[in-house]
Amino acid sequence: MIPPESCRSMEELRAQIDALDGDLVARLAERARYIDRAAELKPAEGLPARIGPRIDEVIARVRARAAAEGLDPELVERLWRELIEWSIAREEVAMGQGETKA
Repeated sequence: MIPPESCRSMEELRAQIDALDGDLVARLAERARYIDRAAELKPAEGLPARIGPRIDEVIARVRARAAAEGLDPELVERLWRELIEWSIAREEVAMGQGETKA
């Protein structure tokens, strides 16, 4: 990756953003595979899909990381809450507790 300040044109900058977007999608797909594994492990440990204290822990961690990186913690929290809700719904379906969406 080229640092943003080293990009000499919008074309070069957009290419970097596109590459970064691809990396983000790949990381989200990797995260989803961990969510799928969690749905396999949780029943054996007597855990539900939704664990409130874990949600709070994750939100606090990503907010702190966002602040440390100079990114708006409010934005990151909104994004992660959406991601967490999607993940919980995915786990619930896999665990036979939720409805599949068409």
